[in-house]
Amino acid sequence: MLRSFWQKYNQRYSTLGSRVCIGLDSQLDKLPKAVKSSKNPILEFNRSIIDATHSYAGAYKPNLAFYLADGMRGLEALAETIAYIPDDIPVILDCKVGDIGSTMQGYVKAFFNELKADAITINPLMGKDVVSPLLEIEGSFGFALALTSNPGADDFFHNAKMKLEVPRWMQQYPVERIGAVVGATQVQDLKLMRELMSGRLFLIPGIGAQGGDLRAVLDNAVHSPEDPRILINSSRGIIFASVDDDFAHKAGEAAKELFEQSRA
Repeated sequence: MLRSFWQKYNQRYSTLGSRVCIGLDSQLDKLPKAVKSSKNPILEFNRSIIDATHSYAGAYKPNLAFYLADGMRGLEALAETIAYIPDDIPVILDCKVGDIGSTMQGYVKAFFNELKADAITINPLMGKDVVSPLLEIEGSFGFALALTSNPGADDFFHNAKMKLEVPRWMQQYPVERIGAVVGATQVQDLKLMRELMSGRLFLIPGIGAQGGDLRAVLDNAVHSPEDPRILINSSRGIIFASVDDDFAHKAGEAAKELFEQSRA
């Protein structure tokens, strides 16, 4: 029986209470020496990271770019990584696609039907044509970029009008199918984003290496104490906590630390 992303997320939170999303930004040239001689270094690395961190993960988020950069071997690593993640932990493919018509249909069929991701990230700037093909895939979920954590977001997403328009645009879609990417570094706008999208699930990047304020997220972005509807993403801060032979152990420690701090 198909379980939607929304069902898997809620069941995982009910069972574990984790607000942690672990970003598998497995950049080939940053991998520890211990895995670089492997037939598929990214896959070997990811398996070790997953083994060490799954007890604390509310979700995993592989970033498509780092797998494409390693060619066919990288795509194999991505498919095998998604298959390796325990089935009760939802997988968000970070691809930020936002196209129209048959092109968008091709993306969502590849990501959901072939790679078996549970959710993807989407760029909403081309409007409903981005979302319609996604909603045709049973059980799928999309996190629309609403307020990102990168400095260049000042060009568009931090515009005073855009800051309001993207959340308003999302109101036409059910919370069970469309969530929002809201950067942790945008401390001054976290409360506003939650007010504008009160029931949405937030995917919150920017904690860890990007310097986001975890306390500000917990104080301003939580839907309710019983049902927070947040996934706090940390990528480099967890998976590259060490690049020595103890990399998996250190990743487990970093995941546990964020797990505990995000519940405080």
